[in-house]
Amino acid sequence: MRVNKWLVAGLGFLISLFFLWLAFRNLNPEAVLLVIREVNPIWLLVGSAVYFIAVALISLRWQFLLRASRPIRLQDLIPLVAIGYMGNNDYPFRSGEVLRIVLLQRQHKVPMARAATTVIVERVFDGLVMLTFIAVALLVVDVTSLEVRRIAMLTAPLFLAAVAVFFILAARPDWLRGILHQFGRFAPGRIRGMFTRLADEITEGLRGLRSPLDLAGAVLASFASWMVEASVYWMVSFAFNLGVSYPVMLLVVGVVNLAGLIPASPGQVGVFEFFVSLILIAVGIAEPQAHAYALVVHVVIWLPVTLFGFACLVRYGLGWGALGQARELEKAPG
Repeated sequence: MRVNKWLVAGLGFLISLFFLWLAFRNLNPEAVLLVIREVNPIWLLVGSAVYFIAVALISLRWQFLLRASRPIRLQDLIPLVAIGYMGNNDYPFRSGEVLRIVLLQRQHKVPMARAATTVIVERVFDGLVMLTFIAVALLVVDVTSLEVRRIAMLTAPLFLAAVAVFFILAARPDWLRGILHQFGRFAPGRIRGMFTRLADEITEGLRGLRSPLDLAGAVLASFASWMVEASVYWMVSFAFNLGVSYPVMLLVVGVVNLAGLIPASPGQVGVFEFFVSLILIAVGIAEPQAHAYALVVHVVIWLPVTLFGFACLVRYGLGWGALGQARELEKAPG
């Protein structure tokens, strides 16, 4: 299993290298460096600070999804979300998500399956927000890129189907219990009990979708957080004097994050730069500016939250090795 995991990680690394080559195969390093030298650093600092508002709003969404089964203070969730970002940015296999779930269990006694269900719901909400951003942006932005439209066409059915499944299971929890009970019938007694407990915890994880107030809060927090993140992209564009509109940045955020489904290396290295450059060039930005912007905005949304997430990890008495040992942490005492 360990060998297979690292084969997947190696494949992701190769995919990142491929997209880096696609993004920068016509790169003019001198022109890109000249663009970066003329950047206004004030906008980069402002964008880095504003990004933490998006992190707080993402944490608020998680609070809404958890509240129906286990109320947790927002200030306790923000460090866990930051740790999740840090882990996903620096380590393969989405280890940051696993680590924040494990820490939620250790610190607040939320069962793993229940917490994991809320995280999966978050990813589905993210996909719907990205599709909305792309649809709205394409109405007002003149983009002829076929890649953008293909991404939307390929991912839209996936996320719409996932939403339908989650809401059906939330509304009819007995169906999920029945399905897992049928699987459990063919298993030994101890494993049969595991299926029953798993069904109960997944059902509990979906309780937030059955509460109109919590559901509305989670949806609004989803859109608000990603709109703030798009604002960060827009602020960084001011540093480059790109002169692009906010809907262009909605399109960039939507496409880049849906492209995150591509199994690249941690932090979407290569994939991020390729799609950001692709869209900016498609709306008329010169290649050196597009390439320079893609590199810098990636650092702005990657570095500050990564440092903050690592500081939060240390505060919990853990170190870098915790990212690779998240499964062992599950067994550690609270």
